[in-house]
Amino acid sequence: MTGTGREFIEEDLAGARFVRSDLAGAVMRGVYVSGLDIDTPDLTDGPLLVNGVDVAPFVEDRLNGRFPGRDLKWSDDPAGLQAAWSAVEAAWSDALVAARGREDVSVDGEWTFAETVHHLVMATDIWLSGAIRGEEQPLHPIGQPFTEYAADGGDVTLFREPTSYDEVLAVRAEHQGMVRDYLSGVTPEILQEERANPWAPHVRVTVLHCLHVILNEEWEHLRFALRDLAADGRTES
Repeated sequence: MTGTGREFIEEDLAGARFVRSDLAGAVMRGVYVSGLDIDTPDLTDGPLLVNGVDVAPFVEDRLNGRFPGRDLKWSDDPAGLQAAWSAVEAAWSDALVAARGREDVSVDGEWTFAETVHHLVMATDIWLSGAIRGEEQPLHPIGQPFTEYAADGGDVTLFREPTSYDEVLAVRAEHQGMVRDYLSGVTPEILQEERANPWAPHVRVTVLHCLHVILNEEWEHLRFALRDLAADGRTES
């Protein structure tokens, strides 16, 4: 069912939870929003208006302050991309330490820290090994598919559960090295070459676009993981 034209007038939605829902273009008037919690990886896709003010740039600025190096993720030259990758690798290294002993904790039904880490294995496979390098079957078997993968026609039989968290970390480190090695040899000319979008093969995107997707996946999933670690810590206390 689409949301087009539906109206909620004098409805009590206090405590409601919207997960993987399309609220683009939704209009709220005269609403009470104390404690409203919005978490989206797509904030830069368009304005988020609160009382007529686009707050998206403010949120992005605050996130960049919270995560040093995050502002480099849209770099468009080899040196900038290499610096961007070094920054996000360092941030993930710190997160691994923070998550030690809590890697299998799920908060509010979200992925565990370990699941988030091996989802990034799949993200690297899709956008580097598949899209950029053109490998016919780029997916590592311990990659974590996103929730809609099967419904979108993806073959989940390609995947298996990791044997251990140590396996997750080993494969993840290998994939981080793949990106690092690729960026060490990329040129401005290669960045402008076109590839097929892995989710819409009829659409052409640049290598730079693919690398931006990888970097954005890294930073957004790091934010999700640290958000849930913090929430778990509050629950424990």
